Amino acid sequence: MEFSATIAMKASSSSSSFFSISQTQISNPKSLLFNFHKTPRTNKKSLYKSLKSIQSPPPGSPPSKPISFACSAVTLSPSQTAHLPPRKLSSLLSEFQSLLEPLDRVKRLLHYASLLPTLPASSRTDSNRVMGCTARVWLEVQMDSEGKMRFWADSDSEITKGFCACLVSVLDGAAPEEVLGLKTEDLAALNVGLPGGARSRVNTWHNVLVSMQKRTRSLVSEKEGKAPFEPFPSLVITAEGVQPKGSYAEAQARYLFPDELKVKELVNVLKEKKIGVVAHFYMDPEVQGILTAAQKDWPYIHISDSLVMADTAVKMAKAGCKFITVLGVDFMSENVRAILDQAGFGEVGVYRMSNERIGCSLADAAATPDYMNYLKAASNSLPSLHVIYINTSLETKAYAHELVPTITCTSSNVVQTILQAFTQIPDLNIWYGPDSYMGANIKELFEQMTLMSDEEIAELYPEHNRDSIKSLLPHLHYYEDGTCIVHHLFGREVVEKINEMYCDAFLTAHFEVPGEMFSLAMEAKRRGMGVVGSTQNILDFIKQRVQEALDRNVDDHLQFVLGTESGMVTAIVAAVRSLLDSSKSTSTAKINVEIVFPVSSDSMTKTSTSSSPVLESVKMGDVILPVVPGVASGEGCSIHGGCASCPYMKMNSLTSLLKICHQLPDERDILEAYEAERFKLQTPQGKNIADVGCEPILHMRHFQAKKELPEKLVYQVLGPHGNGKSLSIS
Repeated sequence: MEFSATIAMKASSSSSSFFSISQTQISNPKSLLFNFHKTPRTNKKSLYKSLKSIQSPPPGSPPSKPISFACSAVTLSPSQTAHLPPRKLSSLLSEFQSLLEPLDRVKRLLHYASLLPTLPASSRTDSNRVMGCTARVWLEVQMDSEGKMRFWADSDSEITKGFCACLVSVLDGAAPEEVLGLKTEDLAALNVGLPGGARSRVNTWHNVLVSMQKRTRSLVSEKEGKAPFEPFPSLVITAEGVQPKGSYAEAQARYLFPDELKVKELVNVLKEKKIGVVAHFYMDPEVQGILTAAQKDWPYIHISDSLVMADTAVKMAKAGCKFITVLGVDFMSENVRAILDQAGFGEVGVYRMSNERIGCSLADAAATPDYMNYLKAASNSLPSLHVIYINTSLETKAYAHELVPTITCTSSNVVQTILQAFTQIPDLNIWYGPDSYMGANIKELFEQMTLMSDEEIAELYPEHNRDSIKSLLPHLHYYEDGTCIVHHLFGREVVEKINEMYCDAFLTAHFEVPGEMFSLAMEAKRRGMGVVGSTQNILDFIKQRVQEALDRNVDDHLQFVLGTESGMVTAIVAAVRSLLDSSKSTSTAKINVEIVFPVSSDSMTKTSTSSSPVLESVKMGDVILPVVPGVASGEGCSIHGGCASCPYMKMNSLTSLLKICHQLPDERDILEAYEAERFKLQTPQGKNIADVGCEPILHMRHFQAKKELPEKLVYQVLGPHGNGKSLSIS
């Protein structure tokens, strides 16, 4: 029976490679020379003797499969790992390599687990827990008088305890730089075969190592007298309620329990006038709090990402809603209007929340002559397909589609779209836009896939292998001058702080974040500690991890770094509290879920002490917007995205929503400026903008349903003679 199981993963940006880890490559046994609390030195000597007598692998034995597995929390170069006492590590590696049967390696791992002393109850505390492990793991770290690191570990799982014994045996008594210099690929030759649970076992020893290194850095900083990083603001969610940490978190928490009178007022007017509400996840927390509470009494309220908003509006119209109010930026209300018209609900009114333009820096980047010039160049490289992010205006989609055949995408399906397109049309040129960060992240992802084996790639994308990915890369282009002002926040400074303080937490990141945050979250994703994707992907990941903790039915503290717009927190709190509430009858565990809000110091603005503060202005590209003062402690809120809060989204106020609802139906045209108008202009080819702009969306809907590009789009790319010169839009 084969005990090994292979997992496909991608290495961090420092190594830029994908890798596979065999279940047989998990542990690191070497319980020697360590001060395990009150363990007598004689025990350590006997362990040392046992390790000195280890045999080398028999001649001709197969070498273990090499891997590249980099820890994002460790930024030292490979040469800096040379200080590790070689006898400790090489003896341990030789020992496990000499055991040819997987079951023998498991037995040896269990043997080392039996040698690891049990931690006293005083050390088995929540503060010493290692996050992300299926079993409970406790880790205690100290620096002795000689500046050496001392480690003690324990687990309620014998296998996991064996892993801990291996790591402690290598690192206990080491200098801080030796601890920080260790990388998981240094342990790659360890070969422990275990039936099932491969991924969780790999996560265990990796997460324990990350925790060892995090706590080592903290003790080094303390010894050197460096001021510790101030923690990011956060919300702690429990079955009993929500506890904010930091004044920005307090501002978020304030609206999680809304005014019941306002909720009742909104529900009454929505019911009376049959009004549906579709809102984006990034909405103002006050509005989201009211909407979330109102959902219990009026089912036609929906909070989601931009893709689902228009589809939900159609469902509301079918259910009898006469009006749809859209809480988002203008391209979202445009999409709702156009999709309703396409579905035959032209009589349903669609209203936005401001009489002024509600912009979006990303959508604006695509509505420029520079972006159209980018597509004109694409039209000269046949055959070409334009993959455009859903977060763009309908007008942009229409103009683009007449230049280059276009399909929309979301952050959760863009990779699959590109791979499938290249499968159906070999030598296809693919032009992605307008998000520059997402484009760079996609290209980086494909480059790292070229380092995977064909088998590993086939498990993810059956139609592809290393050669096909390599041939795709020269044909992949992305626009390099479009960013979301919110996701731009997650750059080097924020990433360094996350790496320092939160490397052992669960990391979430939207696909739009800069490369530094993308690489960090991808590394966490590979060990089950992170997610990279859309807002819905982030929400689903958090729900899944909370449910897993509830299923284990043991006390736990889960910490999530929110790598996207802070408005997501309302939906997260609602989902987590629902899970906690539903488990009260079946689970006795105390689960705490902490949501951390990254804040950029460069973007912090102090709240003015003046009674009428003057708002400064900041230019972001062609957009000039005021700086929004931060809360009392100055925890970010500038247009740079200090608190990851979109100022455009915050133009959707509760006051506007109630005003519009009370004045509907708009018999005196008071709300004319709020209405999402139909496009009256035509494309350069004389077609209706809404009709042409909707087609790339419909192409994506077909792809989502059938997992392939529609024949019509393939025809548009290739033309009647397969040369891509004819674009027929009907």
